[in-house]
Amino acid sequence: MANVAKKVSWSGREQLEEDGESTPLLNGTSSAGAQPLRQYSSPKLHRQLSTVDLTDENQELEETELSTTFTKEIPHNENLLSLKYESLDYDNSENQLFMEEERRINHAAFRTVEVTRWVICGMIGIFTGLIACFIDIMVEKLAGVKYQVIKDNIDKFTEKGGLSFSLLLWAALNCAFVMVGSLIVAFIEPVAAGSGIPQIKCFLNGVKIPHVVRLKTLMVKVVGVILSVSGGLAVGKEGPMIHSGAVVAAGISQGRSTSLKKDFKIFEYFRRDTEKRDFVSAGAAAGVSAAFGAPVGGVLFSLEEGASFWNQLLTWRIFFASMISTFTLNFFLSIYNQKPGDLSNPGLINFGRFDTDENSYQYFELPIFMFMGAVGGMLGALFNALNHCLTTFRIRYIHRRFLQVIEAMLVAAVTATVAFVTIYYSTDCQPLRQDDTDYPLQLFCADGEYNAMASAFFTTPEKSVRRLFHDPPGSFNPQTLGVFTILYFFLACWTYGLTVSAGVFIPSLLLGAAWGRLFGILLTIVPNGVSWADPGKYALMGAAAQLGGIVRMTLSLTVIMVEATGNVTYGFPIMLVLITAKLVGDYFVEGLYDLHIKLQSVPFLHWEAPVTSHSLTAREVMSTPVVWLRRREKVGVIVDILSDTSSNHNGFPVVENTVDSSRPSRLCGMILRSQLIVLLKHKVFVERENLSLVQRRLKLKDFRDAYPRFPPIQSIHVSQDERECQMDLTEFMNPTPYTVPQDASLPRVFKLFRALGLRHLVVVDNHNRVVGLVTRKDLARYRIGKNGLEELDLAQT
Repeated sequence: MANVAKKVSWSGREQLEEDGESTPLLNGTSSAGAQPLRQYSSPKLHRQLSTVDLTDENQELEETELSTTFTKEIPHNENLLSLKYESLDYDNSENQLFMEEERRINHAAFRTVEVTRWVICGMIGIFTGLIACFIDIMVEKLAGVKYQVIKDNIDKFTEKGGLSFSLLLWAALNCAFVMVGSLIVAFIEPVAAGSGIPQIKCFLNGVKIPHVVRLKTLMVKVVGVILSVSGGLAVGKEGPMIHSGAVVAAGISQGRSTSLKKDFKIFEYFRRDTEKRDFVSAGAAAGVSAAFGAPVGGVLFSLEEGASFWNQLLTWRIFFASMISTFTLNFFLSIYNQKPGDLSNPGLINFGRFDTDENSYQYFELPIFMFMGAVGGMLGALFNALNHCLTTFRIRYIHRRFLQVIEAMLVAAVTATVAFVTIYYSTDCQPLRQDDTDYPLQLFCADGEYNAMASAFFTTPEKSVRRLFHDPPGSFNPQTLGVFTILYFFLACWTYGLTVSAGVFIPSLLLGAAWGRLFGILLTIVPNGVSWADPGKYALMGAAAQLGGIVRMTLSLTVIMVEATGNVTYGFPIMLVLITAKLVGDYFVEGLYDLHIKLQSVPFLHWEAPVTSHSLTAREVMSTPVVWLRRREKVGVIVDILSDTSSNHNGFPVVENTVDSSRPSRLCGMILRSQLIVLLKHKVFVERENLSLVQRRLKLKDFRDAYPRFPPIQSIHVSQDERECQMDLTEFMNPTPYTVPQDASLPRVFKLFRALGLRHLVVVDNHNRVVGLVTRKDLARYRIGKNGLEELDLAQT
């Protein structure tokens, strides 16, 4: 098997951005003199603690040490689970500091906090709408200039010969746009590649994807998607809006920018993973709303595709953010189009209204629609399978950044060449109408006619989709649609996964609209052809079938399509099409986003445990041995535990102090690595006879100020005298951690872990003594495969 670069990730490379991550140990002792970690495990258990969460700083140190032992590359295998992804703390640590702060907040203060949440959701909607407006205007300007230059050049050389120069110009302009867009993604922020939907799904699931919600990611995402769409790639600008909205939400809700090192001293109460998750859900919904003008669809998208937690109040806030987002985009686009108050642009793509008599459907057409859904499911499965193979090839062989840029430029050049050649040899000439395409190419057609193939290739994908939906019957020949469908299928499949910011929503809709319109035309030209088969109606059903077959969304996509068409009567047939597409597609292969999540070896937890996993118990899946701390622990022991690179725990059970430290005692709490880092940083020690420094009492603000980039242990200096001091963890540990008995079944453990958004679940015996620890990777490594229940291997991929 071919080798793959060791650091395979959505960020594409190892990035050392945290201060002090490369500094040597400053803990007052050498690693040779470090004390062994205090661990215990049940003698019946044989599973070693290989499924541990890794923090950013430990990941950097671990990878540095591994590189001195192993080769730079390891075989890539998607049946591995990566150890490099750490989890998010969606469960609040209810320690004494937290409970004291909550008790001090009176009813009026709680109402203020709730109002602040609504204000933040409104701001998320406004900024997401403004970003969508900026992207739409810039794409229209840049693409307009490019297509006008190429059109003038083609018109000029059609008469005097030398169209090869027009082809070179088209390819050169495409490559120039795509090169810049790919360069900034590959060399500045690789996590901005693609639509970002898989990454946001993982974030809302509880997995920390490095750099996924940073300001730099947003800037690269916005500029990148403008350039990739303007560069003529088979991509859309709608998918990246979901990622952009999530980044906006994460930034606004924290009241500061860690990238700019600017703290606005607002919204400090929301600086924890639990609150950030809810706002990121609102941001993702606002992105969908801005993209499609579908606020209800945005809410359902967050519910169906991402959210790991939901309640009624959160639903209202997310709906509010979605409404504000689509209204903001609508309002500013009306001003830009010099029609203030004409709120007819609710989203980046407008399907147009399907409310004419020709667009209505009959009950006997429902089986035909379901057949189209099955076709969409099979084509979607083929698309996903081919893209899966292509992505695997990229991971193995095109992992160097300059190769990624070259591939993106190659795809841009091939896309331009394919489009030009098909337009050149197309004989589908249609009468020029007043409302036709913005850049009609006459080429070799007669005066007053335009090339129909050019109306599909020689414009942005959004406008092509609308033409396929609403152009009158006879606007496209069947041969034109057939050739376009085949070529665009492979171009879109090749394009998704490039190192550019781009989405798959619009290419899927355009592909489905093309073969759906072809299907409608064929119904009218068969013997005894029918008159009710409006091509635009079947283009809509084909678009829904193809998109559903690729991404496998059902509920949210149904509502998005209904809202985008403005005709609720299409809800039932669209629902049938999407359900059929999902059922047929799932029979062959998973959805595109799930495939890409699996290719990155992310420990993603689905809603339910594998159906055949009841035979497994917590004793069999837990990690062991467990590193534990006493309620009052020596500072030196804590420093050694945190500094030891062979033990990358992020959570430590706290047990009662005992005389015999070799035997476990009763569990009394749980404390996180990040909390211990803050305590060491502020030197919250006791029994410091040789030190006269008087320590102030820590508050939750000290922990929030360090969030989310907690300093690495290597950057904290602890003297030899301080190592002999003690640290009392009582005030800072969570005294009521969730626990399960060791005989609990895997589905029960899974349901508790997933529903509560846990990061660590302590396994105890009958005497409440710790025997193991369940983490995300302990659960994610079990899945249903071809041969039943499979257990994935773990690797530092």
